[in-house]
Amino acid sequence: MSLDIVILAAGQGTRMRSALPKVLHPIAGKSMLAHVVDTARKLKPQSIQVVIGHGAETVREQLSDDDVSFVVQSEQLGTGHAVAQALPNLKAENTLVLYGDVPLIEASTLESLLTQLSANSMALLTVHLDNPAGYGRIMRNETGAVQAIVEHKDANPEQLKVREGNTGILAAPRERMADWLGRLSNSNAQGEYYLTDIIAMAVEEGFMVATETANDTMEVQGANDRLQLSELERHYQKRAAETLMAQGVTLLDPSRFDLRGEVTVGRDVFIDINVILEGKVEIADNVSIGPNCVIKDSILRSGAVVKANSHLEGAEVGEGADCGPFARLRPGTVLAANAHVGNFVELKNTHLGEGAKAGHLSYLGDSEIGARTNIGAGTITCNYDGANKFKTVMGEDVFIGSNSSLVAPLNLGDGSTTGAGSTITADVPAQALAVGRGRQRNLENWPRPTKR
Repeated sequence: MSLDIVILAAGQGTRMRSALPKVLHPIAGKSMLAHVVDTARKLKPQSIQVVIGHGAETVREQLSDDDVSFVVQSEQLGTGHAVAQALPNLKAENTLVLYGDVPLIEASTLESLLTQLSANSMALLTVHLDNPAGYGRIMRNETGAVQAIVEHKDANPEQLKVREGNTGILAAPRERMADWLGRLSNSNAQGEYYLTDIIAMAVEEGFMVATETANDTMEVQGANDRLQLSELERHYQKRAAETLMAQGVTLLDPSRFDLRGEVTVGRDVFIDINVILEGKVEIADNVSIGPNCVIKDSILRSGAVVKANSHLEGAEVGEGADCGPFARLRPGTVLAANAHVGNFVELKNTHLGEGAKAGHLSYLGDSEIGARTNIGAGTITCNYDGANKFKTVMGEDVFIGSNSSLVAPLNLGDGSTTGAGSTITADVPAQALAVGRGRQRNLENWPRPTKR
């Protein structure tokens, strides 16, 4: 079955009280519209048409993928009018309509919906709600067949008692949909061309309206204000947490965990409270992550430990290695197996060799550090001259004394040592001791300054 997907994303979202177009407000670090587009891709459609209006250029900029086409709805005259703008671009046999502010819709639900679609039937996704306020009501006859959809603002008291609501998501043969859209009227309370009016047209022509029901009501929930946005966020995170726990992850408190990207996990992973995973994260077996950590686009190998309040981005923590508390691993950092990074240590574009240690209060940038090397507290690599970056290379079993300043470019040979408080500006041979500090002088009977 060939399929085009139309995503309606032209609304302003005035209740958001924001300069940002409504569909670009984020859920789990990604815009609502991007979530819908990603779900649409899973259905392998012939095209994805996004109907834009308010903030059109901003939406284009944030979603400029090759497989997405944009259609501008210059006047917002209703959902039927919006779909009609995309009609010239639709070439596939069938058309599915989605909404850019309904981000949690699942591909599996849409696949089930599409099984109801045929040359003689359209498919409509409905939802049963205890309180369907704001939803169009599904009107059925005595045999249960769908007859029409009545919008909430147009419904009479009897119709408002119906608990089956319209999600707005529907699919139909393209030629039929084009015919129905061309005959829509705006004679209603809103003065708009409702897409839902095509249901009554289909019924009048003897065309079957088949329905599929969404099992998860939040899956079809839209976001019209910040409160609804927050509800969708928490539901997304609850779903993500449940998926991870089913894969063998221990989340100390699932309500205090946030996933803002993609994560793959091994067995017996432990994640403490207030951990945020962003971008693409890989976590192997027996990894432990302490509280209040942010881990972005990083890899944690088997047995790695990330202690409390650490921030990792674009980093790799090797087997049995550990970092933190309060460590910062910036892009390009690799900790080899059993390496150790302690509190208030920052690394950038640095490889810390197997069993090497940087325990306290240090900055190591653009460095290659050999196995078992020990970095004393307060050590910094002076890798930037204001215009260019330079590299520091340390061999194996090097010992760097506390408060050393290593002025790159620099090479320190295997087994070399620097004296505490040294500023090292020249290469150090293997097994040598480098001391780069002024000789101490004691001035006896020195008069201490006094206040005037």
